[in-house]
Amino acid sequence: MAYHKVNADQRAQGHSPYLDNDELQATALELEWDMEKELEEPGFDHFRLDGAVQHHLGNSQSPDLDLEPIQPSSSPKGRFQRLQEDPDYISHYTRQAPKSNRCSFFQILKVFCTALILFIFGILIGYYGHKKCSSPSTSQEPNSLHIFHEILKEIKAENIQQIYRDLLQFPREDDVDIAMKTLVQWSSQGLEDVQLVNYSVLLDLPGSSSNTITLKNNGECFYPSGQQCNTETKILHSQDLLHSYAAYSAKGMLEAELVDIQYGTMEDLIRIQSITNVTKKIALLKLGQSPLLYKLSLLEDAGFGGVLLYIDPCDLPKTTDLVDKAFMVSLNSGGDPSTPGYASIDGSYRQNRLNLTPLLVQPISAALAKKIVSFPEDAVQKNRCIRLQMPPTVKKVISLNIQSVTTYKTISNVIGYLKGTVFPDRYVIIGSHHDRLNNYGGQAWASSTAIITAFIQALMLKVKRGWRPDRTIVFCSWGGTSFGNIGSYEWAEDLKRVLQKNVVAYVSLHNPVRGNSTLHPVASPSLQQLAAESQSSSCVEKTKCPRYNVSSVQIQGDSDYFINHLGVPATQFSYEDIRTSENSNFLSEALFPVHSTKTEELDPSFSLHESIAKLTGQVALQIANAPVLPFNALDVALEVQNSLKGNFCDEVDIPQLLSVASRLRDTAELFQSDEMRPANDPKERAPIRVRMLNDVLQSLEKSFLVHRAPPGLYRNILYKLDERTSQFSVLLEALEHRKLHQSNETIQAALSEVLNSINSAQVYFKAGLDVFETTLAGKK
Repeated sequence: MAYHKVNADQRAQGHSPYLDNDELQATALELEWDMEKELEEPGFDHFRLDGAVQHHLGNSQSPDLDLEPIQPSSSPKGRFQRLQEDPDYISHYTRQAPKSNRCSFFQILKVFCTALILFIFGILIGYYGHKKCSSPSTSQEPNSLHIFHEILKEIKAENIQQIYRDLLQFPREDDVDIAMKTLVQWSSQGLEDVQLVNYSVLLDLPGSSSNTITLKNNGECFYPSGQQCNTETKILHSQDLLHSYAAYSAKGMLEAELVDIQYGTMEDLIRIQSITNVTKKIALLKLGQSPLLYKLSLLEDAGFGGVLLYIDPCDLPKTTDLVDKAFMVSLNSGGDPSTPGYASIDGSYRQNRLNLTPLLVQPISAALAKKIVSFPEDAVQKNRCIRLQMPPTVKKVISLNIQSVTTYKTISNVIGYLKGTVFPDRYVIIGSHHDRLNNYGGQAWASSTAIITAFIQALMLKVKRGWRPDRTIVFCSWGGTSFGNIGSYEWAEDLKRVLQKNVVAYVSLHNPVRGNSTLHPVASPSLQQLAAESQSSSCVEKTKCPRYNVSSVQIQGDSDYFINHLGVPATQFSYEDIRTSENSNFLSEALFPVHSTKTEELDPSFSLHESIAKLTGQVALQIANAPVLPFNALDVALEVQNSLKGNFCDEVDIPQLLSVASRLRDTAELFQSDEMRPANDPKERAPIRVRMLNDVLQSLEKSFLVHRAPPGLYRNILYKLDERTSQFSVLLEALEHRKLHQSNETIQAALSEVLNSINSAQVYFKAGLDVFETTLAGKK
């Protein structure tokens, strides 16, 4: 049939009706494309060569799929619509008889056999070429939404609860053992490639005896919880007593005057330093309002020698009873302290870093803080919380005794891969944690692990029926999280070059149910729209899932490396208690004992867990399967402009910042309208163009990583310290720093960092637009 068509074309050009060998060679390429177009014509699905094996096109779920509905995503000429042919070309053609009989029978047979072979060869090329071209378009959005719904409806609260209870039956002490159990669970669900990745890292663990705080005025000795030092208490509460400490604090004893500095803000420090010399004294510091590492860096610069750290009762959620509970904190900014910036693999040089600060830091309970400041019991007023504060006329001298031990331990990560079919080299990472090296952190690790395991279970049911995501989904259960996200840092440092190229997004499951009052969604600016849309479709308890404004604020957990070192868009959903105070940010840095945060008391029916699992699954599936990554470039540009508004502009002259931010918005708007919108129409979608577009979107947040940021503040300037402030954190900190040191050097350096970041993003988008314009011009 197609052979006739080629012959007719040549006939119209005056060629001989017979094809000799030279002519056959000259028309081979034309024949190949004509065979492919012939396969696309209506009715060709009924054509079959005698003796040929019949194949089915499409994926394994639809073995009877016809050829006609499957359109190639682009034609050989590079256009976005299918080429049309003359439907009446056969009616103009009539085979003519030979003009002479000079050819012998064997010559005719030879030509005929050659033509037949080429005919069959052309059909095979066209068939498989058509099948290959059609494969990217088999992932159709309407069908994908139906598939997502089928996967998510398999996530059930009772399944998560059962997995959670199974995890708690396992002994707590060994990180490697719980990681192995997680690996077995994931493998049993059908996840093909699951790995256990171990690292030997330096940990700071409790010593053989508890740390103590002694009031020198009356000689009373207390443990961090507020209980008096005696043998009976030490035996009854040995685990709590031992694990109430600051990992990587300085060790030893310090006797000094106690100075109340409240939340340790710049104003607090300026006020205190104006009335007393703080050198080698001990600061009484409240957790909250800003990152702990940042506040400790200020105290260190000021000359303090030690810190008593506590949470003001007014900042604690009313639904919890944590007043008499001490807690653990980590002073590690991330990764193995002995291998900063590089992976802890065999042969790596190990630095001698037994402590990460010269300060002696000790967390204490709010109950002990009340005793230290001599807070009168009759000061408690109905319907009003009185904050703890040491009277200015009172002077107290205390003695700190801190004895923790640094040692090398093995921590384990569990990494599972579900390979994608269209973009297998692009990764969507979903991260939970299984940290069991100490008794602190509550049972959030089991919640986190149970949710990710339930999602794998639901996903693999669909995979076993033949479906796969377009992009690879990587499931990670991290170890060493409570010591400074050590597991995730070491793995990411180990695979840094691969991850810089391949990771498109990180979806966090860090402490997903830490309260039961309200849903708290966090997402980087490029993912805020997707996170907001997912809430309306996936939330289980509608009363607890309002249409919430998704914020870009600093979050705790293993997303840290991906956000701050790789510039990967990230999102996280979690349930929290309604915040009782404007100073309650960063309270999650404190890790309380297991018995004080029982998950089954917060969520008895596990419906909140189900809601988090479905929200997480919805976002991950959208990112993994969308032909064009669902990242919003314009939202990033708008976030930058909003960060330069308000009172901030009155204090700093930033005309250049405003100018380059305006150019960024214009370029992002043009990029979104000219490139992203057309690419979201399947008729306008060419595979190479989509790949180029996704490469631009994947790296759009990398420009906003500054080289240096104060301890505890994100290097990714798109994230804010809290929901109340919209300005860039590094610029706000630089303004505060100027108040303390009376110097403009810090603010000028911070302004330069931010300016270069915004300009880099604008140049990046502009370069992307130029590439697309050049590509189009070349095709025209």
